[in-house]
Amino acid sequence: MQMPGRAVALKVWLLTVVVVLTNVFGNFSLSWGMKHSAYGLTPLGVLRTVFTPWVLAGIALLILWLLTRLTLLSWADLSFVLPVTAAGYVFTVALGRYVLNEDVSWQRWTGAILIVAGTSLVGATPPKTTGKREKAA
Repeated sequence: MQMPGRAVALKVWLLTVVVVLTNVFGNFSLSWGMKHSAYGLTPLGVLRTVFTPWVLAGIALLILWLLTRLTLLSWADLSFVLPVTAAGYVFTVALGRYVLNEDVSWQRWTGAILIVAGTSLVGATPPKTTGKREKAA
């Protein structure tokens, strides 16, 4: 049987993965949809673009990202959540480069690698450092 602290930590890590993936794929879907839109920047064109499948998927994923991030912030410390979820930036750079064929400079790759290093350092700490809400539950 797992200890309650381990169950909380597992729950936090699983939700962290959902937060990162919904952010990455939500932004990717929006970018893909906007780059492949043929409707122009007229008011009607923008409205038609919003209702294309890729843009709608991006909007839905980013709404889910917001809701899961709010939940994660209620479960874990801000000083844990922000650095760990920043790993999504690395995945976003990779998708931009290899799927959207964007030109990614060495400076952007270096920044992404530094984010991974910082994320690794923060990820090595417990996701919940205060423990105040655990006692109430």
